[in-house]
Amino acid sequence: MPDLDVIIIGAGHNGLTCAAYLGMAGLSVRVLERRNVVGGAAVTEEFHPGFRNSVAAYTVSLLQPKIIRDLDLSRHGLRIVERRAQNFLPLPDGRHLLTGEGRTEREIAKFSEQDARRYGDYVAEIERVSDVIRGLVLKAPPNLSFSFRALPELFKSAAFGLELLRLDAKTRRAAFNLMRKSAGDFLDGWFESDPIKAVLGFDAIVGNLASPYSPGSGYVLLHHTFGEVNGKKGVWGHAIGGMGAITQAMAKAAGEHGVRIDTGSPVREVIVERDRATGVVLDDGSVIKARAVISNVDPKYLFEGLVPREAVPRRTAARMAKWKGGSGTFRMNVALSKLPNFSALPGDAVADHHASGIIMAPSLAYMDRAYRDCVAHGWSRAPIVEMLIPSTIDDSLAPQGAHVASLFCQHVAPSLPDAQRDQVADLMIDTVEQYAPGFRASVLGRQVLSPRDLERTFGLTNGDIFHGAMTHDQLFSARPMWGHADYRMPIAGLYLCGAGAHPGGGVTGAPGHNAAQAVIADLVKM
Repeated sequence: MPDLDVIIIGAGHNGLTCAAYLGMAGLSVRVLERRNVVGGAAVTEEFHPGFRNSVAAYTVSLLQPKIIRDLDLSRHGLRIVERRAQNFLPLPDGRHLLTGEGRTEREIAKFSEQDARRYGDYVAEIERVSDVIRGLVLKAPPNLSFSFRALPELFKSAAFGLELLRLDAKTRRAAFNLMRKSAGDFLDGWFESDPIKAVLGFDAIVGNLASPYSPGSGYVLLHHTFGEVNGKKGVWGHAIGGMGAITQAMAKAAGEHGVRIDTGSPVREVIVERDRATGVVLDDGSVIKARAVISNVDPKYLFEGLVPREAVPRRTAARMAKWKGGSGTFRMNVALSKLPNFSALPGDAVADHHASGIIMAPSLAYMDRAYRDCVAHGWSRAPIVEMLIPSTIDDSLAPQGAHVASLFCQHVAPSLPDAQRDQVADLMIDTVEQYAPGFRASVLGRQVLSPRDLERTFGLTNGDIFHGAMTHDQLFSARPMWGHADYRMPIAGLYLCGAGAHPGGGVTGAPGHNAAQAVIADLVKM
């Protein structure tokens, strides 16, 4: 007899979400985590004496409100606050754009009266399309394949198509444009001034090793718009205590429902017997059996690193051999003796722009060059840097008078050699220095995570924070593969609950939620 109902590989936020729902359904669940801390990439850690930060994932919006309610995360300590301003774009010529409620149109008008007038219509159109995406996030996609058994899923797909047809023609056209166009082409059709296009277009290259003019980048932009903070759609915020506060609350919720979480327990292999996943082998040789095995690792590592090669179906092996992944993300955390003083908006006392997402990339053309330079050179010599300073909102992260900053940097090739890590890190600091003279001298300590470091530390293959590119052929019914978009993998008893499943990357909790529903449906009726 199996020891458990369910084993979950990986205590990242999706694994914990999945575990909590399964525990609430009365199933016996054990979560196995390789690291000595739960949370996966959503963790808060001390990276310099006295300085704590969200060391990988760093800001919150996409976490699903239903999950927050169902798991009662607020009771378990989670508190999320909105940014004081949404985004700050300092420009090399000394001007700036600062966006947020009640100020965006006025700020855009400094560069283009026409763009300021059009912005409200743009937001309304994006909001209508985002509402479509919101309606799909917590549902399994039609599980399309090429067999008679797929007929019920084809009907489900037809029903989804009818939902799209019920949209007004303008919204439907916008949805299709975002799916087929690049973000750059889409934004060029709306606006004439570079600053607003840069602020909006940054979302298209977040974690996406691409140009804003690359096909498919329109969807990545859209993917980052369906979130909310405390009921306000489309805004971003901070978890007090860092991103680890989210996963610590999830772990408490899971534990309250009987889930056992073992840290320092790396899984070496998924056991497959008679074409069914029946358990796992740990690195120390221990064997744990269960009725179901759920993976929170990316699908490529699951099928090429954990499932025995001879047990992987031929079509699955072929799909994973062509699975596209690899982020251009170079992640840094810095301890600061003082706040940055930006030339475009001087002052080192806490102000709204310090508590926003600070984007250092003045135009879509700049972002396009950064990508092309990365492809040619291995990293962009004029990189894209987004900086957040969460200690402006959360004083628990740094000593009094000091601050912590997250630097989310693009574009760096996943293959960057370790020997060049510090050289690239220096470049990122120098890039901020160009906008905020004196920044370099204020850095007391830094943590540097290249794409290879993200793989080694958090298990993100090629540093891919999305567990696989969110391109047209790796989305919706094709994520991770045709015929298996419903979280049930090609091996019976094996499920996928991570970002390599629908709806993809970001701290959403949605894949974990959706996978749990599939497992509950299967195990309760067995």
